[in-house]
Amino acid sequence: MIQAIAFYLFAIVVIGSGAMTITSRNPVHSVMWLILAFFNAAGLMVLVGAEFIAMLLVIVYVGAVAVLFLFVVMMLDIEVAQLRAGFARYAALGLALAVALAAEILIGIGAWSAGGLKISQRIAPIDGTVPNIQAMGQLLYTRYLFVFEAAGFVLLVAMIGAIVLTHRQRGGVRGQNIARQNARRPQDATRNTQPTVGQGVQL
Repeated sequence: MIQAIAFYLFAIVVIGSGAMTITSRNPVHSVMWLILAFFNAAGLMVLVGAEFIAMLLVIVYVGAVAVLFLFVVMMLDIEVAQLRAGFARYAALGLALAVALAAEILIGIGAWSAGGLKISQRIAPIDGTVPNIQAMGQLLYTRYLFVFEAAGFVLLVAMIGAIVLTHRQRGGVRGQNIARQNARRPQDATRNTQPTVGQGVQL
């Protein structure tokens, strides 16, 4: 009974915060609603026994991605009038996508209620006594090892590509030449003069 109440509570908050994320006019408020949705989605993952996925949602999405979005949105000078103009421009496309997604959800619910596919053997059989994190580790580093390595390689290439695209050589930047400073001799840096009395020293 408690699990059912918690499930419906988390699900309602996720749906409500997701709706507020896309309907809120303030971008900062949208990011805050998104963080709330991530937290409640993590609660749903805990209820189904996927505590590792819940931890990833909190650490990665809330701790890194959502906070990054928040700081970027706060630093950018976003005009609400331009956002409203863009919303009106793409309203038809957004409505079409919403209808398509709703149709897919209805088809999926109908297929699930019909009984789904009958599979005689599980695709990745795991002992029921194995913890969730250990089961995922066994699958990632045995059956899906090459897929996991390929995903890491794709992320590495994306990171290097982002660095290359954003790196720019700026000309005219004044800086120190350490080698030239170390090679400089005292006789090149100083000069002995015998100025006439009353004339001073020429710099």
